Amino acid sequence: MFRVAVVLALASVLLTALALISCLSVTDRREIRGAPRTVWVLAILLIPLGGAIGWFLLGRPRPALPPGAGRRRPAGPRPEPPRPRAPDDDPEFLRSLDHRTLSADEERSLRKWEEDLRRRDEERRRPEPGTDG
Repeated sequence: MFRVAVVLALASVLLTALALISCLSVTDRREIRGAPRTVWVLAILLIPLGGAIGWFLLGRPRPALPPGAGRRRPAGPRPEPPRPRAPDDDPEFLRSLDHRTLSADEERSLRKWEEDLRRRDEERRRPEPGTDG
Protein backbone atom coordinates (compact mmCIF):
# COMPACT_ATOMS: atom_id res chain seq x y z
CA MET A 1 0.00 0.00 0.00
CA PHE A 2 2.89 2.31 0.83
CA ARG A 3 4.39 1.82 -2.64
CA VAL A 4 1.14 2.76 -4.33
CA ALA A 5 0.93 5.94 -2.26
CA VAL A 6 4.52 6.86 -3.17
CA VAL A 7 3.88 6.26 -6.88
CA LEU A 8 0.68 8.34 -6.79
CA ALA A 9 2.44 11.14 -4.91
CA LEU A 10 5.27 11.18 -7.48
CA ALA A 11 2.73 11.20 -10.31
CA SER A 12 0.93 14.11 -8.69
CA VAL A 13 4.17 16.09 -8.30
CA LEU A 14 5.15 15.34 -11.89
CA LEU A 15 1.73 16.36 -13.24
CA THR A 16 1.82 19.55 -11.17
CA ALA A 17 5.32 20.41 -12.44
CA LEU A 18 4.29 19.78 -16.06
CA ALA A 19 1.15 21.91 -15.67
CA LEU A 20 3.13 24.73 -14.06
CA ILE A 21 5.76 24.67 -16.82
CA SER A 22 3.05 24.58 -19.47
CA CYS A 23 1.18 27.48 -17.88
CA LEU A 24 4.27 29.65 -17.47
CA SER A 25 5.55 28.94 -20.98
CA VAL A 26 2.50 30.35 -22.79
CA THR A 27 3.87 33.45 -24.52
CA ASP A 28 0.60 35.23 -25.34
CA ARG A 29 -1.53 35.72 -22.23
CA ARG A 30 -4.62 36.20 -24.39
CA GLU A 31 -4.45 32.55 -25.45
CA ILE A 32 -4.96 31.27 -21.89
CA ARG A 33 -8.57 30.19 -21.46
CA GLY A 34 -10.85 30.42 -18.43
CA ALA A 35 -8.88 32.66 -16.07
CA PRO A 36 -5.77 34.85 -15.92
CA ARG A 37 -2.35 33.21 -15.65
CA THR A 38 -1.91 34.12 -11.96
CA VAL A 39 -5.16 32.37 -11.06
CA TRP A 40 -4.07 29.25 -12.94
CA VAL A 41 -0.65 29.23 -11.26
CA LEU A 42 -2.27 29.53 -7.83
CA ALA A 43 -4.79 26.81 -8.67
CA ILE A 44 -2.05 24.47 -9.92
CA LEU A 45 0.04 25.02 -6.78
CA LEU A 46 -2.74 25.05 -4.15
CA ILE A 47 -5.16 22.39 -5.44
CA PRO A 48 -3.36 19.04 -5.68
CA LEU A 49 -4.15 17.25 -8.95
CA GLY A 50 -7.30 19.33 -9.49
CA GLY A 51 -5.43 22.46 -10.50
CA ALA A 52 -3.14 20.60 -12.90
CA ILE A 53 -5.96 18.62 -14.47
CA GLY A 54 -8.06 21.79 -14.70
CA TRP A 55 -5.22 23.58 -16.50
CA PHE A 56 -4.81 20.82 -19.07
CA LEU A 57 -8.57 20.50 -19.68
CA LEU A 58 -9.80 24.08 -19.36
CA GLY A 59 -6.97 26.59 -19.34
CA ARG A 60 -4.34 25.54 -21.82
CA PRO A 61 -4.49 27.23 -25.25
CA ARG A 62 -6.03 25.14 -27.97
CA PRO A 63 -3.46 23.83 -30.45
CA ALA A 64 -3.51 25.59 -33.79
CA LEU A 65 -5.19 23.51 -36.46
CA PRO A 66 -3.43 23.07 -39.77
CA PRO A 67 -5.06 24.85 -42.72
CA GLY A 68 -8.16 23.03 -43.92
CA ALA A 69 -8.37 20.81 -40.82
CA GLY A 70 -11.96 21.86 -40.13
CA ARG A 71 -13.22 20.84 -43.57
CA ARG A 72 -14.61 17.42 -44.24
CA ARG A 73 -12.80 15.24 -46.73
CA PRO A 74 -14.66 13.34 -49.42
CA ALA A 75 -14.99 9.63 -48.89
CA GLY A 76 -12.72 7.31 -50.78
CA PRO A 77 -9.01 6.89 -51.18
CA ARG A 78 -6.83 9.94 -50.78
CA PRO A 79 -4.73 10.98 -53.74
CA GLU A 80 -1.07 10.33 -53.07
CA PRO A 81 1.10 13.42 -52.92
CA PRO A 82 3.82 13.58 -55.56
CA ARG A 83 6.92 11.81 -54.35
CA PRO A 84 10.37 13.21 -54.94
CA ARG A 85 12.18 11.46 -57.74
CA ALA A 86 15.69 10.17 -57.79
CA PRO A 87 17.84 11.94 -60.38
CA ASP A 88 18.06 8.86 -62.57
CA ASP A 89 14.23 8.57 -62.58
CA ASP A 90 13.70 12.18 -63.61
CA PRO A 91 13.52 12.45 -67.41
CA GLU A 92 14.12 16.20 -67.28
CA PHE A 93 17.38 15.69 -65.40
CA LEU A 94 18.50 12.99 -67.83
CA ARG A 95 17.76 15.31 -70.78
CA SER A 96 19.82 18.05 -69.15
CA LEU A 97 22.79 15.68 -69.01
CA ASP A 98 22.65 15.20 -72.77
CA HIS A 99 22.74 18.95 -73.40
CA ARG A 100 25.49 19.75 -70.94
CA THR A 101 28.67 20.91 -72.63
CA LEU A 102 32.10 20.83 -71.13
CA SER A 103 34.06 24.03 -70.91
CA ALA A 104 37.44 24.23 -72.61
CA ASP A 105 39.23 23.92 -69.26
CA GLU A 106 37.25 20.81 -68.38
CA GLU A 107 38.03 19.24 -71.74
CA ARG A 108 41.76 19.96 -71.36
CA SER A 109 41.79 18.46 -67.88
CA LEU A 110 39.91 15.42 -69.11
CA ARG A 111 42.34 14.86 -72.00
CA LYS A 112 45.32 15.30 -69.66
CA TRP A 113 43.92 12.71 -67.24
CA GLU A 114 43.23 10.26 -70.08
CA GLU A 115 46.77 10.65 -71.43
CA ASP A 116 48.21 10.17 -67.96
CA LEU A 117 46.16 6.99 -67.50
CA ARG A 118 47.27 5.62 -70.87
CA ARG A 119 50.92 6.36 -70.05
CA ARG A 120 50.62 4.60 -66.67
CA ASP A 121 48.96 1.57 -68.27
CA GLU A 122 51.73 1.32 -70.87
CA GLU A 123 54.42 1.59 -68.18
CA ARG A 124 52.75 -1.11 -66.16
CA ARG A 125 52.46 -3.46 -69.15
CA ARG A 126 56.11 -3.10 -70.18
CA PRO A 127 58.30 -5.85 -68.77
CA GLU A 128 60.93 -4.69 -66.33
CA PRO A 129 64.54 -5.01 -67.49
CA GLY A 130 66.16 -8.23 -66.38
CA THR A 131 62.95 -10.25 -66.23
CA ASP A 132 61.67 -12.75 -68.71
CA GLY A 133 58.31 -12.10 -69.88
